[in-house]
Amino acid sequence: MTETVFELVSTYGVWVVAMSAFVSCLAVPVPTALVMLAAGAFAASEDLSLWQVWLAGWLAALAGDNTGYQLGRWGGAPFLSWLGSRTGRAALIARGEALVRDRGGLGVFFSTWLVAPLGPWVNVVSGAMGLPRWRFAIWDTAGETIWVSGYVLLGYAFGAQVDTVARLVSDWAGLVAALAVALGFAVALVLRLRHRHSGQSDN
Repeated sequence: MTETVFELVSTYGVWVVAMSAFVSCLAVPVPTALVMLAAGAFAASEDLSLWQVWLAGWLAALAGDNTGYQLGRWGGAPFLSWLGSRTGRAALIARGEALVRDRGGLGVFFSTWLVAPLGPWVNVVSGAMGLPRWRFAIWDTAGETIWVSGYVLLGYAFGAQVDTVARLVSDWAGLVAALAVALGFAVALVLRLRHRHSGQSDN
């Protein structure tokens, strides 16, 4: 996989970065993280321009996210229902709905980098649930800035070790997601205990 990605990036440069970032934001399963790492490594060796790699990935990711948002805006709840049955991702869509309902724009922000597998579904859900476009755009831009910068700069920093970094980042992403879930449960538990204690004190 790594050799194929390196060959594609070497041949087509920032166009591969842009295309992979765009379609991955529409839930197409492509190794965009690896593409960005590879492009960052090529930038470190001066075969590509760092700012062009970053800009291509960032703009394409924003375009992909906003395309998903607009599809949700047009299709509404019926489109979500159809999408869940057609793709077999009804559970992910339901999680996306809960995230947007409970966290709004902040949910969009975290879905772009912290819980990235939810990202494409959160985009569509945000449009379907009527999250204001300006709020979606602000939080989505902030999140994608972190996501694109993280992978491109990692590739740039580690260069020839990008294959090793790709494996570590994959493990790290899983760890971060697990920690995020654990932290969410911990916060919910603390708030519940505090609420219960407050209720007992009033009595």
